[in-house]
Amino acid sequence: MANPSRDIEDLLEIMRRLRGPDGCPWDRVQTFETIAPYTVEESYEVAASIEDRDFAALPDELGDLLFQVVFHARMAEEQGLFDFGDVVAAVTSKMIRRHPHVFSGTEAAKDSHSQKLAWEALKAEERAKKDQISILDDVPLALPALLRAEKLQRRASSVGFDWDDAGKVVEKLAEEAQEIIEAPPAKQAEEVGDLLFVVANLARHLKVDPEAALRAANAKFTRRFKFIEAELQAQGRTPAVASLDEMEGLWVKAKQQGL
Repeated sequence: MANPSRDIEDLLEIMRRLRGPDGCPWDRVQTFETIAPYTVEESYEVAASIEDRDFAALPDELGDLLFQVVFHARMAEEQGLFDFGDVVAAVTSKMIRRHPHVFSGTEAAKDSHSQKLAWEALKAEERAKKDQISILDDVPLALPALLRAEKLQRRASSVGFDWDDAGKVVEKLAEEAQEIIEAPPAKQAEEVGDLLFVVANLARHLKVDPEAALRAANAKFTRRFKFIEAELQAQGRTPAVASLDEMEGLWVKAKQQGL
């Protein structure tokens, strides 16, 4: 059986050697900025394994994500900023602080929604201590745009800046779509952004994860388009030579087959 403490020490030592004078030339020249995209990518790999219910692959993907944490911690240690122990201590302290009903004997919230509200209140206190004036200040800029839109809207909603039902969001969606049609070319990108922002808001009102919903839509499009390609290939043809009507017909066929 694995020994987590020993395994972590081994991983930290591997990272030290990779970044050392006799280590890997690629690893040695990396910076926080160059590694950050890989960290994001590994997070998505974890999400993909969970979405596919590929639990055989999940330990490997989580390991890759953990390695990213170790990589950042090692670079920070080299610069005298912090080390891996500080990372663990920070999250441990945060979890204890944000769960006083578990670790400090205070009264527990009645349900998950109430607990979420309590969590937000605690985070607001933390922002105040960091001199963050706006409730939006700590929503990370590096988040995927759709996810950040949902988080910004959720923060605004926490102080009452929100529609009171999904129907009003749908009305706003139609309004934004019309504005795209009426906008001059120079304004169309802005109007499309407004439309996507409202789509994220609608997803939040319906309690739908917009990123997960879009990933599912991407997967569905991929399945159906590959079906079109396969059907045409059986005829010795490709989509490039097929008409749009033909491909639409095959799309409907794919849909009817549950793809």
